Amino acid sequence: MSTTELAERCESRPWRPEDGAPSRVWVWPAGDRPAVFVWSCGKWRYAPVMARQDRADGSTVYQVAVDLDGSTSVVSRSYAWPQPGLRVAHRSWPQPSDSGPPILARSSHAIDAG
Repeated sequence: MSTTELAERCESRPWRPEDGAPSRVWVWPAGDRPAVFVWSCGKWRYAPVMARQDRADGSTVYQVAVDLDGSTSVVSRSYAWPQPGLRVAHRSWPQPSDSGPPILARSSHAIDAG
């Protein structure tokens, strides 16, 4: 699929009680977060990951900070992973944490991990 044919990314809706158990949320230290590229307005936009949500249904959602239109107005958006409108920009060295400070070690919770 060429970038001219690439569909815009699809935003994920927030978790609701009827979805089952609450998501397990993983975060990275602000100084070394992974990032994705988000396809928006015909360009790949750089988006640092703020959190990863592992949902009860087995799906994964990444919450990112992204400038969707190039205006320098950064917004928070949540996207299911994987999808064609997202791709890895870079990974993080620290392992994410679901409580307490992150641990400096490679992680099985990397963006491309299932």
